[in-house]
Amino acid sequence: MTGLIAIHQPNFFPWLGYFEKIRRADALVFLDAVAYPRAGSGGMGSWCNRVRLAVQGEARWVTCPLQHVSLGTPIGAVSIDDAQSWRAKLVRTLEANYGKAPRFDAGMAVLKPLILESESNLASFNIRAIKAIAAHLGLSTRFVLQSTLQYSGKATDLLVSLVKAVDGSAYLSGDGAAGYQRDELFAENGLGLVKLNFVQQAYCEPSRFIPGLSVIDYLMWDGRPLAEAAKGP
Repeated sequence: MTGLIAIHQPNFFPWLGYFEKIRRADALVFLDAVAYPRAGSGGMGSWCNRVRLAVQGEARWVTCPLQHVSLGTPIGAVSIDDAQSWRAKLVRTLEANYGKAPRFDAGMAVLKPLILESESNLASFNIRAIKAIAAHLGLSTRFVLQSTLQYSGKATDLLVSLVKAVDGSAYLSGDGAAGYQRDELFAENGLGLVKLNFVQQAYCEPSRFIPGLSVIDYLMWDGRPLAEAAKGP
């Protein structure tokens, strides 16, 4: 059996907790076949196309613009709006705000090719970036697309179905699932349930550390493989 399975939408340069989930899981299933989450102005903003960075010392949103997303459109069918020069703008934002960070050059060597990649499909763009950053951080987790699997159900039933589809024995639950996830369904289906319980530790001097930012921030200030970083400074 595959073992411990994580399941998540393919987010845009996600935060460090996302990569801690990858580190602990034996496999991660990317939710590319569920409907694009509609939030923010015009229903176009979500963790799939925006994230926070340290800009002028404060946490601020950076966004990958999208073409129109109709209600119910699968994440895997969403397109990036490259009529806007967001890629070059993001590179300039990193240069202006992280240029003096100790790992800036190493971080940009990883990030700049990913940002400038001409991929127009949002899920493909995000998944390529996540895989590349995971490899850079020393992670060897197996990645699987939901769209390649046989599954059924919604909400917690979908999670159970996907864990079974990859021959998993347990589900690794994120810390935001309380209140909507039916935990009892995993045991009822012969599966274990493991809670991530991720507590983010400062990886730079306290005056500069802002929790919850994109993994980009970590790459600029620390950038060590996560197994090494988990042991402490």
